Amino acid sequence: MNMEDMDEDRLDMNDDHNHNCFASSDNVHPYLRHQLTDVTTVPQPLLCSAVPGGEPPGGGRQWPGGGTGAPRFMDSDSSSESEVSETDCTAPSCSVAGKFTLNSASKFLLNAMAVEDYRKNHWPNLEKVIDLLLIQKPTDHISISYAQIYSYVYKCVCQQHSELLYNDLTSKITAHLQRVSSHLQASPPEDFIENFNLALTQYTASLQCIVPVFMYMNKFYIETKLNRDLREDLMKLFADHVAEKHVNTLMPLLIKAHSMPFQVQPSTMASVVKGLYSLRPGWAQLAPALFSGFIPQINPPAVESQLSDYAAHDQKLQMELFMNGFPRGDQSRKRASEDS
Repeated sequence: MNMEDMDEDRLDMNDDHNHNCFASSDNVHPYLRHQLTDVTTVPQPLLCSAVPGGEPPGGGRQWPGGGTGAPRFMDSDSSSESEVSETDCTAPSCSVAGKFTLNSASKFLLNAMAVEDYRKNHWPNLEKVIDLLLIQKPTDHISISYAQIYSYVYKCVCQQHSELLYNDLTSKITAHLQRVSSHLQASPPEDFIENFNLALTQYTASLQCIVPVFMYMNKFYIETKLNRDLREDLMKLFADHVAEKHVNTLMPLLIKAHSMPFQVQPSTMASVVKGLYSLRPGWAQLAPALFSGFIPQINPPAVESQLSDYAAHDQKLQMELFMNGFPRGDQSRKRASEDS
């Protein structure tokens, strides 16, 4: 082989400031081009820097030739941080002008392999933790490596799987809430208020753990692209799949319990009524007298023309308390401070 043939077969390489060589896609040797299209492993993606106040799961190298159009990363030997977004967190198939570029087939293959990695590794580990958090009681303590869970969510966002992750999370929680609703359906009336309160309290406590570990997805996908909030979305799932299905059963039981003091613990009554109001304030119109006992400013402002009606209502309430065993006391006795 002469020198001219060797020059023709030689790869056209670009060298960056770190002496990392990047092959030009137009002059890749046929053997190497075959290796690119038949790649069987996905290279570890560069990890974006954490949001302010957080630590990235791993250090990454500065993107060669980075500028306004290049993703921003934290260098392993630098303490500087830059804010991350889902558009900044690019898959390994990203290209920079004049640098290594994959053809469409290779990009599709790498993306498919990244999704397969998500399905086999990231989501199964997250799913196990979600299952534990959803069934824990408020007083339980579950040993979970939150740093590892942060890392899984972080990688999913950086690999542009936020939409997939959000859909899997909401589908998982929806299935759980449907089971909760079925259990409430079989609950006897005398235990229904207590069981509903337990379900709502347990779910709210679970969200206090679930929402923080999905912080990156919430910040860089739900808030940015959907203009919503993760916790509000998950509370809406409870309203749709549990509370709304049982509110017509629950409301008469609450009204009855409210008319008979201490039939249900006051703390339980307050928790359920306030919980219903936080889920959907419009439900207060189903029983204004009930909700006004726990939520301020539910009733319209008092007017002078109805003072006699207010007095009659108070007298009726006092009489009901007296009939239920609450003595009014000896009104003729002076207070102890006035005996001297």
